[in-house]
Amino acid sequence: MPVLTRLIPSPVVVDIRPGALDDLACVLADERISHSGKLAVAVSNGSGARLRERLAPALPGASWYEVGGGTLDDAIRLAGDIKAGHYDAVVGLGGGKIIDCAKFAAARVGLPLVAVPTNLAHDGLCSPVATLDNDAGRGSYGVPNPIAVVIDLDVIHEAPARFVRAGIGDAISNISAIADWELAHRVKGEKIDGLAAAIARQAGEAVLRHPGGIGDTGFLQVLAEALVLSGIAMSVSGDSRPSSGACHEINHAFDLLFPKRAAAHGEQCGLGAAFAMYLRGAHEESAFMAEVLRRHGLPVLPREIGFTDDEFVRAVEFAPQTRPGRYTILEHLDLTTDQIKDVYADYVKAIGS
Repeated sequence: MPVLTRLIPSPVVVDIRPGALDDLACVLADERISHSGKLAVAVSNGSGARLRERLAPALPGASWYEVGGGTLDDAIRLAGDIKAGHYDAVVGLGGGKIIDCAKFAAARVGLPLVAVPTNLAHDGLCSPVATLDNDAGRGSYGVPNPIAVVIDLDVIHEAPARFVRAGIGDAISNISAIADWELAHRVKGEKIDGLAAAIARQAGEAVLRHPGGIGDTGFLQVLAEALVLSGIAMSVSGDSRPSSGACHEINHAFDLLFPKRAAAHGEQCGLGAAFAMYLRGAHEESAFMAEVLRRHGLPVLPREIGFTDDEFVRAVEFAPQTRPGRYTILEHLDLTTDQIKDVYADYVKAIGS
């Protein structure tokens, strides 16, 4: 008897709308995530702390834990603190670092996680991965998907514009990542999960082709949904392949080679995606991607985030080392330093300054 269906790990609740935060307690109770109201809420000392004053009256049974940063030590410390209590769930309230710490801590103590992001900087808000800084640099740790994702678009409107724009770059980079996955399938026979690819590609295309901007609630709705879908696509495939190709290898190279100067994750991924599309000969697609990134105020040239052309060439050359075993256009072409310089010069001419 063939298996005709499969179970897809995904949140029980995805609530994306203006004012969603005001109904957080009701949503958790109605979905039986936390009937007692016993919650461990991880917050930053920034946006999360400000929202604590607003939410505390509606969550009288919650315990609040301030997280200092986004390191593995921070996450382990949070897990230890939470373990001493008896909670129904962990709530990560804040930016990506707080949510990743909360993801790791919740997994470590065996509790479900509720993700409540205060910005849309990247697709980690619903992914089965926690990215944390450690002694060796930065590591990715497998964790369960959040059981619920609550995104209040009113809160997102108040987030720093740069952190919202960065999410655009991360979402759009899905298109390049899927192209790399298809390349690996053709050349190496790597299996593609068609459902994961479809979800990730359509998430990226929705953001790429939307005419609005970060000041529009309608656009923020589409962006938030795209980032959630990107995370679900990773859960469907069982790895980061649907959202991570040459674009992310270039991003990781920036992080490793220039850790104190690296820009936002989504800024680097968007730039990496536009360049990777050009590398694979998709020049019209690359130009259109660069045009959209520019319209949203995102970088398409390394100098726009403080890197020289030579540093960018160095990052592209180093990028394949960041994901051993992953086959992308970078591994396929295996360009020399001089070849990268030549292609980059052509890319700059093609997209304009």
